[in-house]
Amino acid sequence: MSDQKSSFYQDFERINQIAPEFYDRFDVKRGLRNADGTGVIAGLTNICNVHGYMISDGEVCPDQGRLTLRGYEIEDLVSPAVKGQRYCFEGLCYLLFNGKLPTESELAEFIALIDAQRELPDGFTAHNIMDPATADICNCLARSVLMLYAKDPDAESRNIAHEISTAISLISRLPRIAVLAHFAKQAAFSGGSMIMHRFVPGQSTAETILSMLRSNREYTAAEAQMLDIMLTLHAEHGGGNNSTFAIRVVTSADTDPYSAYAAAIGSLKGSRHGGANAKVMAMQEDIKAHVSNWENDDELASYLTKLVNKQGFDGSGLIYGMGHAVYTISDPRAVICQKFAEQLAANTKYEAELKLLQSIERLTPQVFADVKGSTKPLCANIDMYSGFIYTMLGIPEDLFTPLFVCSRMSGWAAHRFEEIVSGKRIMRPAYKSTSPVVEYLPREKR
Repeated sequence: MSDQKSSFYQDFERINQIAPEFYDRFDVKRGLRNADGTGVIAGLTNICNVHGYMISDGEVCPDQGRLTLRGYEIEDLVSPAVKGQRYCFEGLCYLLFNGKLPTESELAEFIALIDAQRELPDGFTAHNIMDPATADICNCLARSVLMLYAKDPDAESRNIAHEISTAISLISRLPRIAVLAHFAKQAAFSGGSMIMHRFVPGQSTAETILSMLRSNREYTAAEAQMLDIMLTLHAEHGGGNNSTFAIRVVTSADTDPYSAYAAAIGSLKGSRHGGANAKVMAMQEDIKAHVSNWENDDELASYLTKLVNKQGFDGSGLIYGMGHAVYTISDPRAVICQKFAEQLAANTKYEAELKLLQSIERLTPQVFADVKGSTKPLCANIDMYSGFIYTMLGIPEDLFTPLFVCSRMSGWAAHRFEEIVSGKRIMRPAYKSTSPVVEYLPREKR
């Protein structure tokens, strides 16, 4: 069998390789990127604007990063949570769905709708989360979304009421499913306990996550506030990011909402997208193992150079947490995260690790300039600090990306709604064939 397998797979690289010169010859926008690195405009949206540069006389000019949702600056949207006044995530979901900030009564009504949907169908945990448990929680989330289709008697409905109620139900249920899937994974693969706390009616999404995750159900107001800020920062980031574009593409085919959201989860799981937050933490552990003095810039820069030269960590040549498709000088989400990471880490065992992340952020642009000859600005993205903050909150690493899913569900829903109303056309870009015509030979003559 091994010989047959070797024969079958030995030409995999050759068969699937396309000569690089073809991309230039046919002016192919690889990754839907223009030659200057900017994204190809594939659609229009009223939901979000991700600003990282300006175009002047045909040149890309770096600029401070800005993120606006329905026209509001992200800094303003998280400010009530920053000040400890109230939780912001649910209000942001309302804004994304309805195009305006809610009044007190409107927000209370919306929160009540979310709260009313947290219950899972009878037997769902035992038959869809625990059996079988999955090694990756995002896969369990995607599977659970598809199984919820089977529990919905109107799953194929495309009416507006069903679309909105389905989105609200997933915003409500995904955090519970994620935490339950974590414990199911621990029980199945690590000999841990299967903890199944009941949700507490009236708790915010952030409070629900912490209450269900901790064995004693205890958390501080500051911890819940910080998690709420992280959920708010991750909720929406424009139509061009991979998972949101995926839901736009799948929605344009007129599929059901459950299939569309499951596809988006599959995209966000990837290490080049939502999975990058865990990659940052793994890379940090690798750096700590190879750099004896974290405060020595020369020693740290030397190892970062090895990473860029594909001689360390996963051999990708990437420094995870650095760089962004749009942001150039700064990622406003990372700026907010770093500020709160400093507050959480102050006078704790995490302070030295935060300084290491800050040193990586500070040294990486020069390392890339030295190795690649690049003069483009390179900023930290939100993944540089999000996993670190989750760690300080006691959230297990296998929940980093699933929590991203729970948050981004609201942005995906807003883009699905907009695609349904304004898209009206299946997305069908062109692929140029580079394969020559080959004469067909009967099997006995091959």
